[in-house]
Amino acid sequence: MTQISWTIQTFRNLLKTCISDRNLLTGKCLHTLYVKSLIPSSTYLSNHFILLYSKCGHLTTAHNAFRQTQDPNTFTFNAIIAAYAKESLPFIAHQLFDQIPQPDLVSYNTVISAYADCGRAEPTLGLFKNMRDLGFEMDGFTLSGVITACLNDVFLIRQLHCFVVLSGFDSYASVNNALLSCYSKEGFLEEAKLVFYGMGESKDEVSWNSMIVAYGQHKGGEKALALFQEMVRRGLDVDMFTLASVLTAFTSLEDLLGGLQFHAMLIKTGFHQNAHVGSGLIDLYSKCGGGTGISDCRKVFEEVSGPDLVLWNTMISGYSLHEELSEEALQCFREMQRVGCRPDDCSFVNITSACSHLSSPSQGRQIHALTIKSDIPNRIQVNNALVAMYSKCGNLKDARWLFDRMPEHNTVSLNSMMAGYAQHGIGMEALLIFEQMLERNISPTSITFISVLSACAHTGKVEEGQKYFNLMKSKFGIEPEVEHYSCMIDLLGRAGKLNEAERLIETMPFSPGSIGWAALLGASKMYGNIELASKAANKLLQLEPSNAVPYVLLANMYASTGKWEEAATIRKLMRDRGVRKKPGCSWIEVNKRIHVFVAEDVSHPMIKEIYEYLEETGKKIRAAGYVPDLRWTLVKDDAIEPGEKEMRLGHHSEKLAVAFGLLSTKDGEPLLVIKNLRICGDCHNAIKFISAIAEREITVRDTHRFHCFKDGKCSCGDYW
Repeated sequence: MTQISWTIQTFRNLLKTCISDRNLLTGKCLHTLYVKSLIPSSTYLSNHFILLYSKCGHLTTAHNAFRQTQDPNTFTFNAIIAAYAKESLPFIAHQLFDQIPQPDLVSYNTVISAYADCGRAEPTLGLFKNMRDLGFEMDGFTLSGVITACLNDVFLIRQLHCFVVLSGFDSYASVNNALLSCYSKEGFLEEAKLVFYGMGESKDEVSWNSMIVAYGQHKGGEKALALFQEMVRRGLDVDMFTLASVLTAFTSLEDLLGGLQFHAMLIKTGFHQNAHVGSGLIDLYSKCGGGTGISDCRKVFEEVSGPDLVLWNTMISGYSLHEELSEEALQCFREMQRVGCRPDDCSFVNITSACSHLSSPSQGRQIHALTIKSDIPNRIQVNNALVAMYSKCGNLKDARWLFDRMPEHNTVSLNSMMAGYAQHGIGMEALLIFEQMLERNISPTSITFISVLSACAHTGKVEEGQKYFNLMKSKFGIEPEVEHYSCMIDLLGRAGKLNEAERLIETMPFSPGSIGWAALLGASKMYGNIELASKAANKLLQLEPSNAVPYVLLANMYASTGKWEEAATIRKLMRDRGVRKKPGCSWIEVNKRIHVFVAEDVSHPMIKEIYEYLEETGKKIRAAGYVPDLRWTLVKDDAIEPGEKEMRLGHHSEKLAVAFGLLSTKDGEPLLVIKNLRICGDCHNAIKFISAIAEREITVRDTHRFHCFKDGKCSCGDYW
């Protein structure tokens, strides 16, 4: 062997070692020798330098190496395309693909995979069609990529499933795993089970993990744990993905004790320091850990060696699940940015959810601006979250503006917009979007029907609601769940059909739970049916003995009808059981600062000006026809000085927040007030008059819905 051939062979081996070890420094030294022509030029070596820089995350350097390749071949193009695909830049990868004189199967698979990772179905299907037209032989990677890209379209997935079976690819584990995952994520557990159990002995660890997750996500936690035990019994490798899947099962079962025992096992084996497993633990504690859950989440987070982006996202998500911890979610997001971890689409979805809870338009707009500046490949999920955020912040106009400018919609997009209209009491628009959804062959989900039924409930469309409820199973094969029955109870109750609502709750195929009884209690209070309200309250207290709502609603009902002794009995029972009512408060954001008010507030720096403004405004609205509804004071006549009832009504927290907003903002600027309880009837009536007198649009978000007051009218049409 000559000296030069020995040098080239050694050079090749060194370069391959640098690639496998991701040794960038030594690799650069080799590249310097190569560029200086100390090593003869070859396409083979140039290709490997592209691979080196790509695997080390140096995309620009990889592209420079590609441009310097004198005689690029198909492998050269495939290497640089893979580099761009790895960085979630499918459009640039596709541009390079179009320059290949003779693309091969790897070329197609790489670009298809790049689009699939970003959820881009249309260009993926275009490439797939082109492959078939040109007579290319496809493989399992081709089909698994195409199936993954079509994740949000069950109709397409089913068509592809048929194609897989007909073309003989149903024996490929990777293809079946993609089908299993897609069916599971879209809520089709039965189809996922058929794929899994139909795989026979071709199942690999990914198949088992996917099925465990599928059961965990669809209230089948016990079956998920049984699968894990079977997996161990068969001697299959258990890795971090398997363990995270098992934690998902414990979370779905709300089995904190089982999760704690599993956590102990993870500590013994050292897996608790793994970022992927840590994400599963944080998810478990944030959803099932009760009062100490978030502190346990933080401990898990700090024990992980080298938190990755997924772990940060799970921690932010844990905070955002609890409305009172939304500020902590924002702090965690900023902390993630400070340590140099770049947020992705999941980060933005989680933090946007936290902004929704805060009902802070300024924070929401800042996050929206940051998403625009960030190069996010899977923008549809972020846009969906932003649509929901604007709706929950009372800004339905911007929500619709963003929705209309989205390049594509999926089921979540339409669900978010429908939910926004339903919350604002604009039922016709919500139902119109639902009809458009069906026209576009986008399959509705269980969540879709919650928005549809809620829209009907908020607008009194009883017949339409019953029709859609019946269509769920007969046309779309969706079994109604507790939430759907609760919407129907709410729909019938709001319409005054209390007997029908009670009959429905008694004939449900499962226990109505606290949501169903709470809906019946609210409807009974609305129509003054104390007997039914008492029954619903007692049922609710059996399920949630520490919940103050049934006590308060029942006591207020007795008080409003002059049954003071019964009201006192309920309040005494509440005190004896140690149940505390949540103090009512309202808040408003002005100049990026949150101002909080309680009834009879004296703490705000501008409280004197607020009370003076309310007194002047009170005179104007009385002249316009407003009459205070003294029933909402809920105080006996002989227990209060004459005239004090009216004064107390005038100092409710929502009125104070509205007055402050009108004093502190420019003429014509809309206001958003948030209340942590339901708005009282007198305040609802008064703010209608105030909106007309002040010529302002005033939105009040309470625990049930949005009330948009404008020109003396409310968007709810007084149906609330």
